[in-house]
Amino acid sequence: MQKKLSLLLATALSLTAVLMGSGAASAKEDTSKLNLVKPGHLVVGMTLQFPPQMYLNAAKQPAGYDYQLLRRLARDLGLKLEIKNMDFAGLIPGLVAKQFDLVSVGLGKNPDREKSILYVREYMPYSTILVTGKNNTTRPTVEAWNTAGKKITALQGSLAAGYVKSTFPKATLVEFPLQDAAFLEVASGRADAIVAEANLYGFFNKNNPGLLKPVAMPNLRNYFGHWTVQLGNDALKTRLASWLCEKQEAGIVKAVFRQQMGYKMPDLPSCSK
Repeated sequence: MQKKLSLLLATALSLTAVLMGSGAASAKEDTSKLNLVKPGHLVVGMTLQFPPQMYLNAAKQPAGYDYQLLRRLARDLGLKLEIKNMDFAGLIPGLVAKQFDLVSVGLGKNPDREKSILYVREYMPYSTILVTGKNNTTRPTVEAWNTAGKKITALQGSLAAGYVKSTFPKATLVEFPLQDAAFLEVASGRADAIVAEANLYGFFNKNNPGLLKPVAMPNLRNYFGHWTVQLGNDALKTRLASWLCEKQEAGIVKAVFRQQMGYKMPDLPSCSK
């Protein structure tokens, strides 16, 4: 019996030594070729006003889906995560000015943005919808909303603002630097509707039930948000895309999304493309 115990103990110690040895042998990733703003740091531009995707919690600390992905990313690359929280409209200019390495705010692709930044890959699914006040009786058609008498809000500099211009050109677009302000303008009756992502409306409605309702018409657009990096930093783009694909294929991206967003994540584009 004692001989068996000794054998088991020896085996356990041997296995522990192997595990410890493999951990000690794993080399720290070389990030010197990623052209980072601050060596040893991952500096990320965000707008922390879109719960549950990204926001400041009760302790005024970053939280949400994007933040949890970034924590894992920085840990895996051996970098210190540094968040720069700023208004949405300042993110692309800040990236161009090399204030940070990465913008994590779920940017959708458009030709104008692609002239000045690099898109990494899709990580955030969106559905853009039209939302109005609870008592609004306007018909649920583009024609009914595309009139000179309508006032429609959107986040300043967002794709939603562009959709208002292209889909409802006769209406008056009012842009707000803060997402909640754009919703409240409609809830207070000072505007007729807002164009925004469905998940943002869902969170607003959860905290302010009964003030707004989605217009019963097809979604204006379903699309994916991307991470973006500085134009020309192909090395960082390639490394981040590889990391996202690795976590997507392992099911980690979906798990973090479900935990933070509160609903099942729609399928992202395949990494094999």
